[in-house]
Amino acid sequence: MKLTVMLKQSEEGGFTVLVPALPGCISEGNTREEALKNIREAIQLYLEHVEDDLMPQSEAELLELVV
Repeated sequence: MKLTVMLKQSEEGGFTVLVPALPGCISEGNTREEALKNIREAIQLYLEHVEDDLMPQSEAELLELVV
């Protein structure tokens, strides 16, 4: 899966990273590399809960909508 992340240097030092496609998915790190490592973990944890919610039930009807 590919996601776009926004990496920004913090005024206090370090870096903040957020994922626009995943509301509330944000992380930080002292270095660019640490921030990116932390956001990968945050994304995995975020998607774990989403996947649980997306498990179709046998009687559920799956539809595609265009918005």
